[in-house]
Amino acid sequence: MTFRATILTLYPAMFPGPLGLSLAGRALDEGRWSCEPVDIRASATDRHHTVDGTPAGGGAGMVLRADVTAAALDAVADGRPVLAMTPRGTPLTQARVRGIAAGAGAIVLCGRFEGFDERLFEARRIEQVSIGDYILSGGEAAALVLLDACVRLLPGVMGAASSGDDESFETGLLEYPHYTRPVEWEGRTIPQVLRSGDHARIAAWRQATAETDTRLRRPDLWERHEGARVRSPSGARRDKDETT
Repeated sequence: MTFRATILTLYPAMFPGPLGLSLAGRALDEGRWSCEPVDIRASATDRHHTVDGTPAGGGAGMVLRADVTAAALDAVADGRPVLAMTPRGTPLTQARVRGIAAGAGAIVLCGRFEGFDERLFEARRIEQVSIGDYILSGGEAAALVLLDACVRLLPGVMGAASSGDDESFETGLLEYPHYTRPVEWEGRTIPQVLRSGDHARIAAWRQATAETDTRLRRPDLWERHEGARVRSPSGARRDKDETT
């Protein structure tokens, strides 16, 4: 089954963009996923192809019109989840990415200007998604992030099915640090345990380092990780929905 990504945007030329390169680009060429940018402006009905209007109540900027955006969405809606990229959305998590990647694809709405007319979300079933606590010029860059996160999880894209198992957020922890040749560089050496050949010691070091780094760098993740471990009846770690 091909993962279908339909992107509603005012700038369709931005896609596939970087997703046409590297792993995602190869997967696109192989037909593992499809990238279908759709110009929202094509759904405007006036001769100027107007897609926005001034904010009701006054204020700076412009707002994407609900009628035009809904028309563009209705033209491609087919049961796939609809995701609107907006800073007012729910933070994107690795667990949610896995859920999207496991499906038939997604329709992604890219905001511009001051955002969407709120009535769009009242009238249509749309999941609002944020990729972080900062503001971009538009939702296109956020859509690229979302799709990159999904595409890399599609079967065959990363090669070995286990390639992403130990990555940051997959287990609720930041990933342990990595090293490679040369053994010594600018007076710094690869930790001896990683050169020991003792796989049990290496696994223990990686787990301990991941826990330490998470506790120091992301106390929010560590608190959630520890809370989930305490709540688990067996005391074992389990996958959690962590923010990126």
